[in-house]
Amino acid sequence: MAVCLLVPLAACEKKQTTVSVNAPATAAALGKVIFHDASLSASGVMSCASCHSPDHAHAQPNALSVQFGGVAMDQPGTRAVPSLRYMQKTPPFSFDSEGTPSGGFNHDGSAETLAIQVERPLLAANEMANGTRANVIEKIRLSQYAPAFRKLYGEHSLDHVDTAFMHLSNALQEYQLQADEFHPFNSKYDFYLAGKAELSPAEMRGLRLFNEEKRANCAACHPSEKGDDGSSPLFTDFTYDALGVARNQTIAANADSSRFDLGLCQSGRQGKAADTASCGKFKVPTLRNVGTRQVFFHNGQIKTLREAVAFYVTRDTHPQSWYPVVQGKVQKFNDLPKPYHKNVNVQESPYDRKLGQKPALSDQEIDDVVAFLHTLTDGYSASQKTK
Repeated sequence: MAVCLLVPLAACEKKQTTVSVNAPATAAALGKVIFHDASLSASGVMSCASCHSPDHAHAQPNALSVQFGGVAMDQPGTRAVPSLRYMQKTPPFSFDSEGTPSGGFNHDGSAETLAIQVERPLLAANEMANGTRANVIEKIRLSQYAPAFRKLYGEHSLDHVDTAFMHLSNALQEYQLQADEFHPFNSKYDFYLAGKAELSPAEMRGLRLFNEEKRANCAACHPSEKGDDGSSPLFTDFTYDALGVARNQTIAANADSSRFDLGLCQSGRQGKAADTASCGKFKVPTLRNVGTRQVFFHNGQIKTLREAVAFYVTRDTHPQSWYPVVQGKVQKFNDLPKPYHKNVNVQESPYDRKLGQKPALSDQEIDDVVAFLHTLTDGYSASQKTK
């Protein structure tokens, strides 16, 4: 899922990784080199790893709502950067028998596979800004790893642009599917599930609230239990939801008051995905490593994990805390045209409360859920003391 969204010039990773032309190559190994190669951007300073930093759970390394890219690294993006971790079991996009959308990649599900997802960031003018596939492949031909590319895919594998681009996309996909760094399953919660760590009292309270249907109800979309086959939970059900997050006025594109990011219904998919009932819906992300994130939701409007949890439980009981108030009236769901307000989830707990009612969680309980969410951060050692 090489979504090389955008970072300021100073934040870009300038180190380029090279591979010995004589080294035995696999698609995954080549994909790693490509992932870290800043020369594949028009600016020459931005790689996929710049925005999907391995040191930040393959997510953005800063607290900007959107990142900057382009030839001069001065073109703003329109969405927050998603993490690339734990994408290996994401299914192709589909609707189930009840009409619920699920699967696909990107916030709006516009890409069918990790390989297909590669093209947009490489070509987009406000990202790596190559413009055409031909420009990307020409850079591959001139790279130090071109011989390894040809050794892996064939002597003439770089001769034809579309075929070469398919191989490049495959290499990036295989890197993300095969490398343990993208799905290490070594958080404190994983140790807890294996009986090798204990959760603190606050973390345990948070887990119970997370799972409780009439309280936080997070597990409704972010399952926390092992699969029937014993597989570790991914903390997403791959579905889509409309949460009505407030408009982020720091996004340059939002200076146009008539412009709305409508998610699934603007994904370019046809049929039911393009129906107005899909407007405002974005893919449910994994919550693994959510404690390392610096911005939340598709538009980066919220900046801390505690605020994100508080938004869920007080959006409807105290909307004035999250939306602008104009002439005494709260502008609820102000990042959606009014006809699409009906798409926002107001049925499930904790969204089913009314204005002025008691939220589903108290302040202390919000803190407990946050404590639990921090147990989903990769890199825990069983020798660490339980907090």
